[in-house]
Amino acid sequence: MSAPSVAPPADPAALSPRDARALFRAGLRVPTSGYAAGYTQANLIALPRDLAFDFLLFAQRNPKACPVLDVTEPGETSTEIFGGDLRTDLPAYRVYVNGEPTAEPTDVRDAWRDDLVGFLIGCSFTFETPLLAAGVPVRHIELGRNVPMYRTSRPCRPAGRFSGPLVVSMRPIPADRVADAVRITSRYPAVHGAPVHIGDPGALGITDLGRPDFGEPVPVEPGEVPVFWACGVTPQAAVMASAPEFAIGHAPGHMAVTDVRDSSYQVP
Repeated sequence: MSAPSVAPPADPAALSPRDARALFRAGLRVPTSGYAAGYTQANLIALPRDLAFDFLLFAQRNPKACPVLDVTEPGETSTEIFGGDLRTDLPAYRVYVNGEPTAEPTDVRDAWRDDLVGFLIGCSFTFETPLLAAGVPVRHIELGRNVPMYRTSRPCRPAGRFSGPLVVSMRPIPADRVADAVRITSRYPAVHGAPVHIGDPGALGITDLGRPDFGEPVPVEPGEVPVFWACGVTPQAAVMASAPEFAIGHAPGHMAVTDVRDSSYQVP
């Protein structure tokens, strides 16, 4: 992979959402885990208007994997929670044609269409700051890697023209901190909430943790348990399975950094 054209900041966590988006717009291409600590991150999927209701129904039927935070009007490129430009202010995108990823640019202004409806879907990066604050380790941040994500054998509930598998992200958690991780993340249902599975990856149809479908592998050390959360890449897995004629998503792990505080999505 070529070196980024913009140098990563010394302290990504200290950035404001506006400053983080400015770096991405300037060409910094990095996973956003650990950026703008305390601010909610979101997955992006943008679809033609004639598919928007089908996808909204898909999200409603699969809220654990597809919690909708905001939706644009057709052709709009910002939302109430994201003050930047959805075409330029994420670090990287994926463009799909007939369900096939055809490009992974850092700017999609040339590909954006006036009929696209953008959906911002909750992201588990949002609850990583509370995990770290409680002393629960987050391995991919420690290693400077993208979070590992896996297609599972669990089908989502179909809706209209959309169907596909549940995608999960995985974080190794020390066995004596698993209960804490469940308690902390369950307070953020709008960004996937509590884990969907703890332990044996084979129960999800995952045969090799060292070969994620998206992101990068991280080691599970002795005394740790793999813990799996529903993942906002699920909409892109549905795009690949259902093959709509056109879609734009974020490159997995390269999120939209919103202007909303994590605490806004915390429940008692």
